[in-house]
Amino acid sequence: GPSNSEGAGKVSLLKKVPALKDGDFTLAECTAILLYLSRKYNTPDHWYPSDIQKRARVDEYLSWHHANIRANAPKTMWIKVLIPLFTGQPLPSEKLQEVMEGLSTSLKQFEERFLQDKAFIIGSEISLADLVAIVELMQPVGVGCDIFEDRPRLREWRRRVEDAVGKELFFQAHEMILNIKELSNIQIDPQLKEQLAPVLMKMLK
Repeated sequence: GPSNSEGAGKVSLLKKVPALKDGDFTLAECTAILLYLSRKYNTPDHWYPSDIQKRARVDEYLSWHHANIRANAPKTMWIKVLIPLFTGQPLPSEKLQEVMEGLSTSLKQFEERFLQDKAFIIGSEISLADLVAIVELMQPVGVGCDIFEDRPRLREWRRRVEDAVGKELFFQAHEMILNIKELSNIQIDPQLKEQLAPVLMKMLK
C-alpha cells in the first residue's frame, strides 16, 4: 500500500510498500517482485512454471486476484483495526458487512473457477498464485473473520498450502497479520494520524 516514509520514496518511485532494491534496481508491487525473484534465482519450476499453459494459468489468476480477492480481503483489516486506530472512531458494522458480502462473492468464484477439484490453483503443485492468494485471505482471519470455517474446500486448500510451505514458515510469514489486533494498543503520532486517516478512508471507497 501507499507509504509516506522517506525511505519508501527512495526505493519505490510509487512510494508504495512492499518495494525491492537489488543493487541499483528498484521495483514496486508485490506480484512484480515475486515474479522478478522467481526468475532471478531460478526457483523450482512449480512456482512459476516454464510450461506456457501452466504459466498462463498463474498469470490468469494473478490478473483476476487484484480486482477480486485483493479488492475485498484487506479491507476487513482496515475496517476493524487500522481505520479505528488512525481516526479514533470505529466504523459502522454495516461497512464490514458490505465488505464481507463482496468477499464472499469473490471466494465463491475462487472456489468454483480456480480451485475446482484441484489441490492447488493451477493443479497438483503449489505456485505463486497460491502464495498471492493466501496472504490476502489470512488478513480477515487476523481480525477475527474466519473465512475458512464454513468453507471445507477452501479450508483444505489452506491446509495444503501450509504443508507445502512448511507450517513453521507459514505462520512466521503471517505472524504480523495474525497479531494485527495488537496494534490497537499502541500510541500513534498525532501528525501521522492526520496524514494517514484520509488515505485509509479513501481506500475503502
